[in-house]
Parts: sequence; C-alpha cells; structure tokens
Amino acid sequence: MGAFLSVLFRRQLALGLRRPAQLLNPLLFFALVVTLFPLGLGPSTDTLSAFAPGILWIVALLANMLGVDSLFRSDFDDGSLDQLLLAEQPLYLLVFPYLLVHWLLSGVILAVVSPLFALMLSLPGEGMLVLTVTLLLGSGVMSVLGAVGAALTVGLRRGGMLIALLVAPFYVPVLIFGSAAVRAAVSGLDALPYVALLGAMLSFALALGPLAVSAGLRISADT
Repeated sequence: MGAFLSVLFRRQLALGLRRPAQLLNPLLFFALVVTLFPLGLGPSTDTLSAFAPGILWIVALLANMLGVDSLFRSDFDDGSLDQLLLAEQPLYLLVFPYLLVHWLLSGVILAVVSPLFALMLSLPGEGMLVLTVTLLLGSGVMSVLGAVGAALTVGLRRGGMLIALLVAPFYVPVLIFGSAAVRAAVSGLDALPYVALLGAMLSFALALGPLAVSAGLRISADT
C-alpha cells in the first residue's frame, strides 16, 4: 500500500510540474492583486499595515481556488479515475496524494513567498512568521475543502464557479482565524490560540475530508 501511494504521489507531482501555467497562475494572481492594493488604498504605510493581514489572507484564499477545478479533471477525462474507484486499495487513502500535491504546489509555495508580498503591504516584522505558519496550516484546510468541491463537480464541464459557491462558506472560519492570528502577532498579543485552532481544523479536515472526497468521486462517477 505504501509503495502504491508513493507511486501515485510521484505521478501527481510530475503531472503538476509539467504544467507550469497551473503552477505559476496562483503566484502571479497573488502578486498582481497584492500589487494593486497599494494603488487603491494609497501609499500610507499605516493604512497598508492595518489592512495587510486581511488582504493577504483573502488573496491567498482566492489563489488557492484557481487550481482546484483541475484536481481530478484529467484523471476523469482519461479514465484513470475509474481505475482508482475499482482499485483494491481504499479510496479514502488514494485521494491523499492528490491533496498533498495540491497543497505543496499551491499552499506551501504561497506560504513561503508570502513574507515578500507582506513587505509590499508594510506588514510589521512581528507578523511575518505567524503569517507563514498560518498560511501553511490554512492552505491545507482549503486544499481539502476545495478537493471536496472538485470531487462533486468533476463530471461537469464548467464546475469552477460551482466549486466556489460550494466551498466558499467553509473557507470563512479559516480566513477569520488566519487573519486574526496575524493581527494578534502584529499587536503584540498571543497568536498561539489562533494557530492552535487552525491546526485543529487541519487535523479535522484530514480525518474527515478524504471521506467526503471519496463519496463525491463515487457520486460523480455514477452520474
């Protein structure tokens, strides 16, 4: 089972790296939107730093949605998804490589480069580490939630907007706690409770999310 999951993970990672547009689109979107906010809000560093936690988290949330629609699309089109559904291994475990690769190629990269964009919004240095950690945790939750929406709409040709409508309400708690953690760190308060809540949400998502993804894939395959 471990060897099978390892092969599936390497396959998904190779496919993701072969699509540079899919890899760069979230980064370019993140950079473009963050660049536009100072033009709209003005050059005042006080104004930018006050809005920076919310801006960065909202843009990260929207960037995370960009690649969700194609998470299972290619496997559905070429029949690979049917083979996974018929495999002897539990589908609950087989979806983990998909979730992990999407998180690595979207959430982790955005979290790593987020301090650079935070500097553009004059975010104080006290919030940089918390921003990176919370984006790592929160993007994992968003990847799982997005995968649930992608599984339910994989049989639809234009499911991107439907995914956004399905999963956007569940993104709200992640957005609230993530931005609150950064604001607390900037204000000199303890951000650990918010980070702990995001960690608990990630644990909950990893435990139950693959079940929902598996059910969604089976529903889409039957229809």
